[in-house]
Amino acid sequence: MSTAPSLPAPRAGTPLPDGLAAAASPETAPEVWPLTARTVEGRLHVGGVALHDLADACGTALYVVDEADFRHRARLWRESGADRVHYASKAFLCAEMIRWVDSEGLHLDVCSGGELRLAVDTGFDAARIVFHGNNKSVAELEAAVANGVGVVVVDCLEEIDRLARAAAAADRVQDVYVRIAPGVAAETHDYMATGGDDVKFGFPVRGGHAERAVLAVAARPSLRLTGVHSHIGSQITATDGLTLAAERVAAFVALLAERHAITVEEIDLGGGAGIPYLPGQPRLEPATFTSALRAGLERVLPGSPVRLAVEPGRSMIGTAGVTLYRVGAVKDGLRRRFVSVDGGMSDALRPSLYLARYTAWTANRPARGEPVHAVVVGRHCESGDVVVPDIALPEDVATGDLLAVPATGAYHHAMASNYNAQPRPAVVAVRDGRAHLMVRRETPEDLRRRDAHGEPVRLTTG
Repeated sequence: MSTAPSLPAPRAGTPLPDGLAAAASPETAPEVWPLTARTVEGRLHVGGVALHDLADACGTALYVVDEADFRHRARLWRESGADRVHYASKAFLCAEMIRWVDSEGLHLDVCSGGELRLAVDTGFDAARIVFHGNNKSVAELEAAVANGVGVVVVDCLEEIDRLARAAAAADRVQDVYVRIAPGVAAETHDYMATGGDDVKFGFPVRGGHAERAVLAVAARPSLRLTGVHSHIGSQITATDGLTLAAERVAAFVALLAERHAITVEEIDLGGGAGIPYLPGQPRLEPATFTSALRAGLERVLPGSPVRLAVEPGRSMIGTAGVTLYRVGAVKDGLRRRFVSVDGGMSDALRPSLYLARYTAWTANRPARGEPVHAVVVGRHCESGDVVVPDIALPEDVATGDLLAVPATGAYHHAMASNYNAQPRPAVVAVRDGRAHLMVRRETPEDLRRRDAHGEPVRLTTG
C-alpha cells in the first residue's frame, strides 16, 4: 500500500497560527509515535492494525499499546550497562504487562499492596520484586515478607520498625534498600522532582538522617542492608543532575564504609529518563542515562564492585501508547477552536495535573484543511479538562473524526478515574496485524456494583 500523511505540510512562508506546533503524524514526527505507527492511505495504523477498525471493534476512548515498541525499549534498557533493570510498574501495569516484563527478563518495582498482589497472582517471581512507597501499611509489609519480596525500600524510621517486626515474626531476614534524598534538584516539573532535601521521599543525607536510618537497619537482626536507593525525579533529559546524584550517593556509601564498616552491595538510582511528547523534543536514551550514573559512581568509588540498578517506567512504555478518541463536537471561541472528544481528564490526567503537552493526529481519514488554533478538550465538567492544549489542527476536523494522541502509554491508564461516573477505557495491545485485550472497558454496571445503597456499617466497640 502507498503511504501518505493525513495533513500536508503548511505552504512555505505560511506561519502556523500563534506560532503553534502543527499536528504531527508518524511520518513528520516519528519520535513521539510507537515504532510501528504508519499512515496508510490517509489512515493511521499501529502494529499493523488500522486504528479506525479498533475504534469500531472496541469503542472510544481507547488506549492502544504497541507491543513491539515496548519490547524494543525494554531490550535497550537491558543492554544499557546497568546490572539490574526494574520496570517501574506505576507507569502502567496489568497482568499482560507483567508477563511482558517477565519474558524480557526484567525485575519489577511496585509501590502498593495492590501492585504487589497483581504481580504475585500473575505468577511473577517475588524475589525479583522491589517494593517502594513512602507510607506502606503493616499489612503491606507483612504481605511483602510473606510473599518473599526480594527487596523492600524503607522510607522512614517507623517503617524500619514495622518491617523488622514483620520479618522477625516470619522468621525471615528481609533484604532492604534505604532510600536517601541526595539534595539534587532535577530539571523537571515540581510535581516530578523527588531528590531534593525537602521532599516526602527518603531520608535526607544532610543532617545525618540517612546515616541514622542505615544504622537503624543494621541494628535489626531480621533486616539486611543490601543497597541504597535514590531517585531525583522524572522526565529528565539532561544528564548533569544524574551524574551529580550518583556522586553524592556514592559519597554516602563511602562514608558508611569509612565510619561504620558497612558495605553496600547495590546502588539503585531510580529512573526518570525523559521521552518526547512534542515534535522535536529529545529522548534520554538508556545507554546515555546509565553511562551518566556510572560516571558519577566511578568518580567517587573507582573500581568498586557495587552493582547498579535502574528503574525505568515512562521511557519503556510511554511512546508505546496511543489514545484514540472520537470527536463529538467542534465550536469556535473568541480566539481558539474547541474540539471536544469522548474522554478527558478521567483518562488523560497529566495535562490537568501539571500542564503536560501533547500533539494529535487524525486517524480515520486525511484532514487537509488549513491549520487553525485549536484545543482538544474533554467531556468533563471542568474548565481544566484539556487533552491537548493549544495545537494547530486542520480546520476540517469535524464531528465523528478519530483523533489519536501519541506518547500516552505512561501515567494515563494508571491515573484514570471515574470522574463524572465515566467508565475507564479499555487497553488493547497490537502486534503483527493482530489485537488482543489487555484490560477490558469498564461498564456502568461495574460502577453500580460498588454502590452500597446505604448498607449498614458494623462498628467495633472498645
